[in-house]
Amino acid sequence: MKTTLDELLALTCVVDSGSITAAAEQLGQTPSGVSRALSRLEEKLDVTLLRRTTRRLELTEEGEAFLAQARRILASVEEAEEQMALRRQRPAGRLRVNAASPFMLHVIVRLVAGFRARYPAIELELHSSEQIIDLIEQRTDLAIRIGPLRDSSLHARPLGSSRIRVLASPAYLAAHGTPDSVTALEHHDLLGFTQPDSLNLWPLRHALGDSLSIVPTLKSSSGETLRQLALADAGLVCLSDFMTAGDRASGALVEVLAAQTLEVRQPINAVYYRNTALASRIACFVDYLSECLAQEPWLN
Repeated sequence: MKTTLDELLALTCVVDSGSITAAAEQLGQTPSGVSRALSRLEEKLDVTLLRRTTRRLELTEEGEAFLAQARRILASVEEAEEQMALRRQRPAGRLRVNAASPFMLHVIVRLVAGFRARYPAIELELHSSEQIIDLIEQRTDLAIRIGPLRDSSLHARPLGSSRIRVLASPAYLAAHGTPDSVTALEHHDLLGFTQPDSLNLWPLRHALGDSLSIVPTLKSSSGETLRQLALADAGLVCLSDFMTAGDRASGALVEVLAAQTLEVRQPINAVYYRNTALASRIACFVDYLSECLAQEPWLN
């Protein structure tokens, strides 16, 4: 499209105000600027829109026809801007959120009812994935990432962090004994992740360093599966507080080797692509999540 909105606005303003000078005052421009805009418009359309005399400006027949279209175009743009303003005040539309299953189940799911009550026009679509996904390929607006970020193409908003601990069920410890040293773990069933290997580094201080790379007795790709295995008395596990705080509070899982455990926290970030404008529906979800997480005792 060759014609600009500024040129359409200049034409309608001149016609409505009756002169170039009056239109210039209304638009906050110089008369020469408005005159040039009209000349450019006529040149682009290759038609005369206004007959200029020393006393008045008069629309040609072509000008009458074009003015009607110009008014409709400007009215449509104004309506679109008003709609966007309304969406900022009352965010609406589909919002696709991705998170690993544990965070989705233990954190986001509990907040959905409150979020929908506050923003009823937003249509939430929740997806779980144990692997890091491509947001564009998966048509995802926002993802919650646990752990260090590696993708520099992402915007990130920190939401806090969650400590990791070594845990076991009382029944497992009763049956196998409670380890009193890091070396004693050699005689226990250890529950770990299939990948990445960094998730099998437990924050335990020992003679050779400040972390212990375990060889799992039983592996899973899902932290929630490992939690359920620990609750089912299958062994010791190292998991984040955001998914085990309730279990520790109820006594279903207890911390093991607390004296040897370093305080290691996993960062929690809300991420979206850098070339994505932060739509109001994304911003309000992140704001709501941040507001609710601030009240969680496990968050730093």
